[in-house]
This record gives sequence, structure tokens and C-alpha cells, in this order.
Amino acid sequence: MNDQTTRQTGFLMNVLVVGGGGREHALAWKIKQSPRAQKVFVAPGNAGTARDATNVDIAADDIPGLVAFAKENAIDLTIVGPEIPLVAGLVDALEAEGLRAFGPSKAAAELEGSKVFCKNLLRTADIPTANYQTFRTADEAGRYIKDRYTEPNDPVPVVIKADGLAAGKGVIVCETRTDALEAIDRIANQREFGEAGAELIIEEKLIGQEASVLAITDGETIITLPAAQDHKPAFDGDTGPNTGGMGAYCPTPIVDEEMMAKIEADVLVPVVHAMKRSRRPFKGVLYAGLMLTAAGPKVLEFNARFGDPECQPLLMRLKTDLLEVLDAAADGKLRELDGLEWDERPSICVVMASEGYPGSYEKGHAISGLDAADQVEGVKVFHAGTSMSEGKVVNSGGRVLGVTAMGSSISDAKLQAYKGVKQIRWQGAWCRKDISDKARLVETK
Repeated sequence: MNDQTTRQTGFLMNVLVVGGGGREHALAWKIKQSPRAQKVFVAPGNAGTARDATNVDIAADDIPGLVAFAKENAIDLTIVGPEIPLVAGLVDALEAEGLRAFGPSKAAAELEGSKVFCKNLLRTADIPTANYQTFRTADEAGRYIKDRYTEPNDPVPVVIKADGLAAGKGVIVCETRTDALEAIDRIANQREFGEAGAELIIEEKLIGQEASVLAITDGETIITLPAAQDHKPAFDGDTGPNTGGMGAYCPTPIVDEEMMAKIEADVLVPVVHAMKRSRRPFKGVLYAGLMLTAAGPKVLEFNARFGDPECQPLLMRLKTDLLEVLDAAADGKLRELDGLEWDERPSICVVMASEGYPGSYEKGHAISGLDAADQVEGVKVFHAGTSMSEGKVVNSGGRVLGVTAMGSSISDAKLQAYKGVKQIRWQGAWCRKDISDKARLVETK
């Protein structure tokens, strides 16, 4: 039944969600609500997905294991959450066995897997982005900085990025020449981000507010989702090191209808056409990380999957059957959909993290108050870095939970989310206290 040629619209489906983070918990939770969802598996999952679906003890990057499971369990659609298996070619491996999958091919996922590839594509397609240079060695990059900035404390408004995947952490914003040279050393010499630092980019620092605009595409049709705003820096006031994301909210008032139309016309449509021209047709979630500058929106990066934590507040608001949408995208039939229906209420996700994140942290601390948090009006707790130990939910990752809430306004959604946060305890737990405050400032102007 899972061969594309024998698929019939409306049949019950066995679904496999690949990954074990908050994004995958949100995907499994939303897909489980579909009347067409028969069995929903998550590999490897976490303590939260074990409640809302069925966990499978297969790592997200174990491509042979995932393909074998999909064949043996008559999986009708595999939804790939994280970037690592996408870049490694999981979708290609599934489709080679006649199995249906939602997500880009290995070639298309290079849009996220290589920042150098992404920037070169943006330049070729004339899509607005920061000016940049690429380098293969620390010496080359260092000379570039030293030739342009002679004094150690001279202002050096640049951003230095590792080329490859670095779990959202391979981007260093610099203020001085000393900062820039240290960043180059960390990426290219110390290999703080592993092989992701084999190449690096130095680009101009853009000024403005960031926004995340995600779209679902089958390579021909694009369905744009409401704009969200992520909070990458670790601490309040956007200070501290970059993380995988400390919280997000949706929609963001800084992207109005006019701005969204410009983003679609100048960014999303051109990149889909450019990928098709380069014989890497993109199917899946196209995530544009944008800086809204005085000169208009410019691309910071592209991701090839749902953002985490943007996925959580987005799916809280989605009324349309998600499985129907992803099923149509996998078959190239998005044009047959009437569009998506959204709850008008905003939603906020607050990430609770382990002490020490994004650096080293301890695991195995028992978490209490999860049921109490879920009982707060409008709240759903999505698990990310959790597992079960001796019958208890414990922290097993840096970003542990995404406490997500809806409310009548952004202020109300924030209030409900932090009510949920206050119910939850474990040793060393912490979170940012200002998620969505930038939106509230826009609202009051």
C-alpha cells in the first residue's frame, strides 16, 4: 500500500516521524489528531512522544535501520524532522525502496547542509543576502580580517559561520578584530564545530529584527506558513552565546501582509526556481531565516526542515489536517489543496534547558510537574531532551522542554506559557524570561 503507484486518497496511514526533539514531538502530536493516522511511530523519540505515539529505538541517522523498519511495518509516509538524516540522504534511501517520504533529497538538503552552497545559490539567483567571502583555511580568513582592520579594538561588524551543520551553534557574531580572529580560530583551527568548520564564511553583519518564514513546497507549489520569531541567544535581552533556539512565537507582528508578499516574491519563489534549475528540486519545508533590514528582508540562512522551536507554536495554531498537507506534498499535489486554516490566537513556546547549555550539562535529573503544566489552560508541553529512567522522566539533552501556550493576545499567551513553566522542576532547570517581548513592543507602538 505504501508504493506511490498504488496510493489511494483517503486511506488510513502508518506514519513514521524521524527524530527525537521538540519538533518531532509536535509533529507526532499533530499527526496523531488526523482521522487518517492509523499508527504513528517516532524514531527514536523521547519521553513525550512515548505518550503521544509509539517510540522506535532507531537513531535518526541510522538510515539502513529506518528503511528496514519502514518496509517491515508498512509505513505509508515517513516525515524526516532533523537536518542530519536529510543531509545524509534518508529521503533518497526511502524512495529508492519505493517508500514515500516528506522532506528534501540529499542534493536539495545541501541548501542547509552547506552555507557556502546556500550563499552561492542566493548570489546566482539574485536573492537579497549579506555580502560575504568564503575561506578554506584559518590563515586565509585571518589575513582577510587583518588586511581590512588594523587595530585590535576596531569595530568589525561581521558574522563568521562554519560551513556545515553545527546544531544552530556555528554562527559567531563579532564586534572587534580580536573577536573575529578568535572566531576564525575556534571554527577553523580548534574545530569547535567539527568538520562543519572545514570551510567558513565571513559576511557583513546585518542590522534589524530576525524573523522565520517557513513554507511547505512540493517543488512546484508553495504554501507559506505564518511568520514566527525565534530567540537564538541564550539569555534575556538577546545576550550570550547562540543556541539551537530558546523560544519562539507565532505570528510575529513585524511581518505584515505587505512584508510577507515581498518575502514570497523576492525570496521563497526565486529559491524554489533556482533549486529546480540547478537540478535539485526542493520538496519539503523551506525555512528562510531572515533579517528585516532598512533595505528590506535579507536571507541569513535556509534550513531544509521545520524549525525547532518554531514548529511547536506553528502547529499549535494549525487547524488543517497536517497529515493531509504533508501527504499531498509528498505526491506533488499541493496545488489541489485549498490552503491552510489557522487559529487566530497567537502561540508562544518557551524552551526550558539544562544547566550549562549551550555548553556542557548534566543529564539524568528527574523532572516533576509535567502533568500540572499540561493542565494549565492553553498549554501543551512538548518534550525535546527527555528520556525515561526507572519510571521517571529525566533530562537527557540541552534543550529539554518546549512549554507552548495559546492565548487571546501575545501577552496572554506569554502569561499562560510561563504559568506552565512555573509548574516544572528539575535540578538546574532554566529558561529565558523574555520570550515574545519584542512582539509586545511592536504591538504597543
